[in-house]
Amino acid sequence: MDHWFWFSLPDFAYSFLSVLLEGVPFILAGVLLSGVIDAFLPSHVMTRCVPRNAVGGILMGGALGAILPMCECGIVVVIRRLLKKGLPLSTAMAYLLAAPVVNPIVALSTWAAFRGMDDWQMMSWRVGISFGLAVTVSTIVHFMSRSFVLRDDLSGEVVAEHQHHLSFIDKSAAAVRSSVGDFLDVTFYFVIGVAIAAVFNTAINQQIIMPLAEDRGMAVASMMGLAALMSLCSTSDAFVAATFVAFPAAAQIAFLVFGPVVDLKLLFLYQMIFRRNFIVILVSLLTVLTWFACVLLPIANFR
Repeated sequence: MDHWFWFSLPDFAYSFLSVLLEGVPFILAGVLLSGVIDAFLPSHVMTRCVPRNAVGGILMGGALGAILPMCECGIVVVIRRLLKKGLPLSTAMAYLLAAPVVNPIVALSTWAAFRGMDDWQMMSWRVGISFGLAVTVSTIVHFMSRSFVLRDDLSGEVVAEHQHHLSFIDKSAAAVRSSVGDFLDVTFYFVIGVAIAAVFNTAINQQIIMPLAEDRGMAVASMMGLAALMSLCSTSDAFVAATFVAFPAAAQIAFLVFGPVVDLKLLFLYQMIFRRNFIVILVSLLTVLTWFACVLLPIANFR
């Protein structure tokens, strides 16, 4: 492809459907979990489970993905439900940012993708940086007010529930209704983000970023931008990152850390939870922190 831009409808359709079908199962898992949380989890249970001190809550949120693994396609709707149930904002933020990477499924896929190419180092740095990033950003968010961060329907006080008298069948029906509503909400934003990502994947000549691989700082920045535009699922993005052998390991790790928390579909999905001004702040924080973490990463360019 000689030109930097070339649109092909069949290629677009293939890319669009590939990302869409890759993400929908995880969205379904997310909305089903969200429905179960809505119908069966009382708010008072949530408040009892979370440590009273902010540090403990943030660390718990960051590690929660190991118990409740969820990719970025489905985590947003679960977080929205947990916030309505009374989960502290900083704990919810840590889970939101860490869960797509700090979970055994993604760790295993990363190890498999880089097997024979410093697999343990790539897996460890990816999980470690993602956890550190989630804890750092959540600590900053802890000092912000809910009304500044969250949308109006989430920023108020938690309303007491009166569903304890319902039967199991009634609660199951309520869970299904809640899941359907969440699925329609999240799919609207998801499809828009996937469509934009598909245009990039098929219409933009990605060879234009290859000259950036020689400088570590530019390589990290370009791979972060590529991850945001490609909008891959965290369970499979490592296999794509492993193909960029011309880029240093730090840049590949940046691709694997940044994509699950900032990509085109997530920019739309985040609007289900956060105010737009805060999304700008969140993306800026994640961009700066990821870039510095990967540029200063104490590993050699072992490609």
